[in-house]
Amino acid sequence: MTIASLQALAGSLKDVALSDLASTRAGQQVFDAAGWQFDLSRHFLTPEIDEALFAHAKAAGLQGAIERLFAAEIVNPSEGRPGLHWALRSQSEEQGLAESVRASTNAALVIARRLNNGELKPPNGQAFKSIVHIGIGGSDFGPRLVADAFADHQLKQFDLRFCANLDPLDLQLALAGLDPAQTLVIGISKSFGTEETLFNLSRASDWLAASVGDDWTSHIALVTASSAKAKDWLGGGAGLILDLPESVGGRFSIWSAGSLACMTALQGDVFQDFLHGAAEMDAHVQTAPLESNAAIRLALLDFWNTSFMGFSARAVLAYSRRLRMLPTYLQQLEMESNGKSAGPNGKPLSLMTAPLLWGGEGTIGQHSYHQWLHQGTHVVPTEFILAPGSNESPQGVQALTAHALAQAEVLANGRSLQDIQAEEPELSPSVAAQKVHSGGRPSTFMYTNQLTPHALGALIALYEHRTYLAGVLWGINSFDQWGVERGKTMAARIKPVLAGEVQADDPVTGHLARLITS
Repeated sequence: MTIASLQALAGSLKDVALSDLASTRAGQQVFDAAGWQFDLSRHFLTPEIDEALFAHAKAAGLQGAIERLFAAEIVNPSEGRPGLHWALRSQSEEQGLAESVRASTNAALVIARRLNNGELKPPNGQAFKSIVHIGIGGSDFGPRLVADAFADHQLKQFDLRFCANLDPLDLQLALAGLDPAQTLVIGISKSFGTEETLFNLSRASDWLAASVGDDWTSHIALVTASSAKAKDWLGGGAGLILDLPESVGGRFSIWSAGSLACMTALQGDVFQDFLHGAAEMDAHVQTAPLESNAAIRLALLDFWNTSFMGFSARAVLAYSRRLRMLPTYLQQLEMESNGKSAGPNGKPLSLMTAPLLWGGEGTIGQHSYHQWLHQGTHVVPTEFILAPGSNESPQGVQALTAHALAQAEVLANGRSLQDIQAEEPELSPSVAAQKVHSGGRPSTFMYTNQLTPHALGALIALYEHRTYLAGVLWGINSFDQWGVERGKTMAARIKPVLAGEVQADDPVTGHLARLITS
């Protein structure tokens, strides 16, 4: 199926009502995977378009892309690496490269057990009671999401804090009220060259040393692919160093030793169940046929909505307090992976690629940006995720469910002027006109009956595969991030400008630097 053919099909929908499409598709666009159900009824899709997209998926080699990923072939050509994040959660006994990657997570789980049962202590003999996790980007979002989602599963003996920001206040707040003698600081940096992380680690080590002296390194655990740099930083001290495999990108590292803080501070088998859920989703993605493969279907939907329907954003609305950080996590996963305009060959891409992803927690957003979603001039496909937690009020779950279903229905079907005038005849014409909802706003509905660690692991693994496969459809390498790297380089060049040592190359930067430092 050619791009021109898909563009023609998109054009054929110009005057078609979404409500009409959805009514004919109700109950026909539901599929499931690893405990999750997905409904794509409310999208600008027809049987003809579905078939065209499936044909394009085959032509683009999505099944082959899945096979290459799980065969540990090179999927990151610019850096010559496979993408072995899936191996961190694999439950297979198969030996080889994947087994060596999985061993790094297993080693971290062993350390976590020794920490949470009090076996692993600093020289002062006092068990750790506080854990401060220091990382940024992929070394922060994932562990923070898991810890927040299952905060009610946290072991009572631990106080778990996070620090990511270069702003000194972030670490100040993370350390406030803690006893250094009973605090473990965990630093995560794959390169062990991340400025923000090293800055905060250095300040945290000074805080430790001021209290415990030369034993401060016994209060440090470092997770990195650059163990030599980590050893140098410790200066020969006794800190722990855990491996973060080179073949695992930061935004795919939630399954790694980088989540040591979660492994340690959460109860029982929370993290193991999280890994098992992801492995179950991996099995689905590997074996499900194209038409019912959740990752392929969602990747095709992203491809269609962005590149052909012209929707430049997507909203993720989590009707679950446990998932309130999911949109932030997904922003990095999807936008850092696929926010690109050139393919691996360096040539510009002809289609619009990854949309802006944003969102928040339902029903809180209903009192904020939902007004814009319903009646604004932009049409934004919306993803509703309904995932009640365990032991929650049935009335509360019912209310959340009702709100999610209502929001999706109104977005799709709208409310006409005729209906408003019939239902509220006392309204003036101008007020009635302001109450019109145009509808025609597509949405996906995702549901699981309980947000367990297993379910969250499956969901995140699904989004990883969806991101990778959407990248294949767009002709993108989803595993590098040169835009991020360029910003770091420029910041290093501007520091001497702020110190007054050199002149800025850019006149506006020079003006702003003088304004700020004067």
